[in-house]
Amino acid sequence: MPGETDRRIITELAARGYNADREAVTLLASEADPDDALERAVEAAPPDAFKITGEHLREVFEADARDSPRDPTAETPDSTSNTDPSISPAELEDRTTDSADTSPSETVGDDPTRTTDERVPTDPEHRFVEIVGDITGQSTGTGEYSDFVTVFRDRYERLAGKLRGRINHRPADAIQTMPGGGDAEMIGMVNDIRSTAGGHWLIELEDTTGVFPCLVMKDREIAELVGEIVYDEVIAVRGTLADDAGILFTDEIFFPDVPHTHQPTTADRHVQAALISDVHVGSQEFAEEAWSRFADWLHTAEAQHVEYLLLAGDMVEGVGVYPNQDEELSIVDIYEQYEAFAEYLKEVPGDLEIVMIPGNHDAVRLAEPQPAFDEELREIMSAHDARITGNPSTVTIEGVSVLMYHGMSLDEIIADLPEEKASYDNPEKAMYHLLKKRHVAPKYGGKMRIAPEEHDYLVIDDVPDVFHTGHVHKLGFGTYHNVTAINSGCWQEQTEFQKSVNIDPDVGYAPIVDLDTLDVTARKFT
Repeated sequence: MPGETDRRIITELAARGYNADREAVTLLASEADPDDALERAVEAAPPDAFKITGEHLREVFEADARDSPRDPTAETPDSTSNTDPSISPAELEDRTTDSADTSPSETVGDDPTRTTDERVPTDPEHRFVEIVGDITGQSTGTGEYSDFVTVFRDRYERLAGKLRGRINHRPADAIQTMPGGGDAEMIGMVNDIRSTAGGHWLIELEDTTGVFPCLVMKDREIAELVGEIVYDEVIAVRGTLADDAGILFTDEIFFPDVPHTHQPTTADRHVQAALISDVHVGSQEFAEEAWSRFADWLHTAEAQHVEYLLLAGDMVEGVGVYPNQDEELSIVDIYEQYEAFAEYLKEVPGDLEIVMIPGNHDAVRLAEPQPAFDEELREIMSAHDARITGNPSTVTIEGVSVLMYHGMSLDEIIADLPEEKASYDNPEKAMYHLLKKRHVAPKYGGKMRIAPEEHDYLVIDDVPDVFHTGHVHKLGFGTYHNVTAINSGCWQEQTEFQKSVNIDPDVGYAPIVDLDTLDVTARKFT
């Protein structure tokens, strides 16, 4: 059956009880007769095998070639594709991007049965994927008080290092001994923020030597910045000591921030990545039809250059995540939810490189950083040999670094900051603040659960080229100091629980990033 798609190959193998790795699907799809190649691969599979691998197929095809050499004049069909221009953040409001409609078919090469509305398997040899910052297997926290001291000290030292080039820092205990009326500068972790009787703002900063109060007068321009500050983040201040040296009158506030001079890295060829999250298989409101349209589109020539699929958490709906959730489940067993998700994942092309991190609905610990899925769940989701890593992790693809974070802390940021600075309708603005603070979850002690580790895995040490989050079920994207920030919406219609908390989800969107330009196109499949 010439022109067979990867999706059909994966389905046929699954029907015979086999999974397949990416290379195997690519090799099968590139054969002149994929049906015949698939049958030969299955017949030659070891009796105890459950996965068809590229290595196995090469052995089968090499043996067949020795028995019956192929025609050296045979041609391989060329590949063509159609791409849409990117959508700017200003055009996000109408959210009417076309979904899976494709242009009329055209024949490809010398094969009259092969058409441009079919995806041509891509060559994995050009791909490069590297993952850093993964907590999986590295967790050392025991919950002891000393662990919390260690992680907050690590946070302070690393973020203070990003601020020391901007001010002449003096420790809190040194400032306490300085004469009144002089200038002083300090880097500290925000210990407290409160308004005074006169409407001014008092910020207590803590470093490794002590605590010092800093006053921001309400009539100063920097008073607006106080509304952006949250507990436990690290900032720097510059000002003048009171006559009794008991308080610092603050003139300037600095955040670790992304440098204005940051220049992102881009791929050296035209290649794209689809960024999605919050699939929520197992929910009665899982948008199955939208998912199928998305998967079908990935098999078309229009999606020819989409070689990466990055999923930022909440593969399944989970169990016991919120009150009365059991009344909204279509699948009540957590393992059966992952089995169903694995089946839906088989619908996407087998030659895609897939990277997945967990979210708060997934079967991993809730405290962040979250280790990746355990071996049992990895085995369930093994069909595409996806790369599975922790939350958060930085994934470098084709030289482009993508910070993947599920986004639990966005709730805290949106709740704490004024609506004009961060809201659910514009989740990318909340993401800008995390970049500004150089930490994906700065506030401790609210709804966020943070696991104490030897190192703070939630610090944004290196500036990413792309920042990808989910969790809030809203679509939003834009740029902050040349970092592309994307919150990718969801694949779950509004649940009764979401109605009760006024969440109106953006369903069935797939942001597509051109890795060579970092342009973003938001495709809609509902």
